[in-house]
Amino acid sequence: MTAEPVRIPVESPGGASSVSGLWEAPDGASATIALAHGAGAGMTHPFLEGLAAALVEDGFAVLRFVFPYVEAGRRMPGPAAAATSTWAGVQAWCAAASAPGVFVAAGKSYGGRMASVAASEGLLSPAGLVYLGYPLHPPGRPDKPRVEHLPQVEPPQLFVEGENDPFVDPHAQLAEAIASCVDARVHWIAGANHAFEVKGVRRPADEIGAGLAPVVAEFVRAL
Repeated sequence: MTAEPVRIPVESPGGASSVSGLWEAPDGASATIALAHGAGAGMTHPFLEGLAAALVEDGFAVLRFVFPYVEAGRRMPGPAAAATSTWAGVQAWCAAASAPGVFVAAGKSYGGRMASVAASEGLLSPAGLVYLGYPLHPPGRPDKPRVEHLPQVEPPQLFVEGENDPFVDPHAQLAEAIASCVDARVHWIAGANHAFEVKGVRRPADEIGAGLAPVVAEFVRAL
């Protein structure tokens, strides 16, 4: 089906604004998944296109959206408050649109991390959160972990991580972070890096994204 362009109001730190979104809701959708992009990509990146299409095919409504810095044509993320307020606006938009089923927040890398921050601050209250390549720390800097807020996230959390992702090396550090959470688990993708590419296996990004849909779907259906 064709995604419908929508505008999502956002109460940003600099005042009210709105961001672009793409909405797809198949008949009889069982849940709604809001899907955020990573720091270096937008909502039409092939990875997200493939993932969204596969989730819609599987019977989920999907809302993709951009953060304000992308809407403004900038390449680098702005203040975290701009991203967390965007997540709050996304959930409000879904509620106003009577989006079907439970609401789940999912995001690639930066987008997922910002959802976790918003949830820890009480700005976001999804039934669950899915992190696709959670950036636990900058590559090569395990001394700079991004974990302090995770124990304050109350909904169930699913970390989908590549075994060769430099953002989660060493794996023991992620295991420790997950153990500190209220309800969290990890699903490892064998041999995958941060983009979920596997060395020696050439696949287009949309196919890689679609390949993760069953993992996300299983988690959402269990909520």
